[in-house]
This record gives sequence, C-alpha cells and structure tokens, in this order.
Amino acid sequence: MGKDFEILDHTADVGIIAYGADMSQAFANAARGLFSLITELDDVEEVLHRDIELTATDEESLLVEWLNELVYQFDTENIIFKRFDIIQLDNTHLKARSYGEKADSSKHKLKTGVKAATYHMLKVDKGDGCRVQVLFDI
Repeated sequence: MGKDFEILDHTADVGIIAYGADMSQAFANAARGLFSLITELDDVEEVLHRDIELTATDEESLLVEWLNELVYQFDTENIIFKRFDIIQLDNTHLKARSYGEKADSSKHKLKTGVKAATYHMLKVDKGDGCRVQVLFDI
C-alpha cells in the first residue's frame, strides 16, 4: 500500500480518503489525515495520550463518531494528536489510544479549522485492503 491517506478537494468542505491493510489501520490513517489538515504533523511530539472508547450503530457512524471525538478533544483540550493505536475495532465499537501534545502557537502553525466530520459522501470500503472517505465541515 503506497500512501496512508490523501486530501480530497470539495467545493465548500475538505475531505480525506484513508487506506489501510485492515479497518483499524484505515481508521488510524483517517485520524492522521484529519490532524494533517489542522497542522504539520512533523512538528507534533507524542508527550501525552488520551484513551477513547466509542460505540455506534454501524461502522460508518463509528468512523464519524471517532473523528468527531478527536475534533472535540482538540477543541476542548487543545490537543493535537499525531499517532493512533486502535486497540479494538468491530462494526459498532472502537477502543483507541491517541498520542500528541497541547497546541503551542510558537511551535504549531494551524492551517485549517475543522468543525466536524460529516455523513456527506461518507464511504467505508473493505476489499483489497480497506478504504474510508469522509468530508469535514470547515
């Protein structure tokens, strides 16, 4: 597999397509893609972590809930995450640990203000490898 994710240009919003050998890797790469929209990930250190556990009705909803929880953590605790370990993932449940640090304006240049992951054009594909696509309100 060549790349972890790619940016998807859309008229009013921005999106990502994330890839993985399995769905856990695709969810982790979607989270990396999200934070790559917010800042340069090379400038982020892994000095703290947050454990996240979520339940949703299906895999698509779980992806949106996962990304929106990360946006919430950024908005409320000012944490930029860089690495994501998906500990457990099935169609309705996710358990993960996210690593990063507090945003620091002298160190992190914020690029895009992401408001939320949306259901518009949402896709979760399992085939030869896994692929997820999500658009964000900005």
